[in-house]
Amino acid sequence: MKIAEVCNVDFALRHFVLPLMRGARARGHEVVGICAEGPLLDLPRAEGFRILPVPMARSLNPAAQARAFRALVEVFRAEKFDLVHAHMPISGLLARAAAKATGVPRIAYTGHGFLFNQPGPLWRRGLSFGLEWLGGRATDVFLTVSEEEAADARRLGIARGAVGIGNGRDPARFHPDPAARAALRAELGAGEADCVVVIVSRLVRHKGHPELLRAMEQVPGATLWVVGERLPTDHGPDMAEDFARAERLLGPRLKRLGYREDVARILAAADVFCLPSHFEGLPMSVIEAMLTGLPVVATDTRGPREQVREGETGFLVPPGTVEPLAAALNRLAGDPALRARLGAAGRAQALERFDEARVVGRTLDLLGL
Repeated sequence: MKIAEVCNVDFALRHFVLPLMRGARARGHEVVGICAEGPLLDLPRAEGFRILPVPMARSLNPAAQARAFRALVEVFRAEKFDLVHAHMPISGLLARAAAKATGVPRIAYTGHGFLFNQPGPLWRRGLSFGLEWLGGRATDVFLTVSEEEAADARRLGIARGAVGIGNGRDPARFHPDPAARAALRAELGAGEADCVVVIVSRLVRHKGHPELLRAMEQVPGATLWVVGERLPTDHGPDMAEDFARAERLLGPRLKRLGYREDVARILAAADVFCLPSHFEGLPMSVIEAMLTGLPVVATDTRGPREQVREGETGFLVPPGTVEPLAAALNRLAGDPALRARLGAAGRAQALERFDEARVVGRTLDLLGL
């Protein structure tokens, strides 16, 4: 079959969609990636995938979305795909509408987090729900990364047959690595007895960086490594003031590492993973941390609460709060044995539930590939 994998930006294609593209190609299918042009498309292109850039925009601007829709219609007419598999809310809706308009025989969608489940004005949540409902009418296979959101889709009539497929990462890449741990901690100035907390995420407020930075002020026995950058397409105010304050108060206990290709090594060198997001789909970074054997502190929201077992593999705290987050981090920072026990349990759970090959295989089966 000839398959189009459609998402919004290069970051999403490289980090979320590429494993599925590899899996479909390994089963003998022709796979084409479609998203906005960007530098992170160098890897899929180097692997031999054909990538067709379209002017996707992460906004509600009608003119921008009309341009993207027209471009998708042109591509689908020219390429004559057997299956269009769309991802993300806006790009997913446009791709399904364009596929329907051009007679694509089979249309699939994977939701990576419903906008109507996210904080925001009622009008935006209502619009999001309406668009998801309409998109469901044009979808043959409806998947979500979160089991809870699959249940939402079925309950709300968006897609009666919605299936939660989860997410996965490669255990051969993410695992405990004593050599990498020693080398990277020496490079970054962390002693073996130091407790290193790490967050791996885009630098946007809803990932909880402001709360984490404030919480670290109350965790004197730990250092924070911040991995990630703000994407050019990210919305909302930056966090310059939050980081400026943290740099004054935390001093050398705060290290900003930017976008890194060696996330597996960084995780192997850390002691605790933290992702205090206000909302999520089913975060890959939590899976990567669990496979590496790190205890996880996350928020009690859709997605993370499907991954973290309270008191067994980590701790869940209310989103948007500082004190509970600081308490959880202090508990782990002061107890290496607890960190080891929770991290080992998390790794065992991740190997059972979040193995990339298993998740990709099940997804391809559901797609009929």
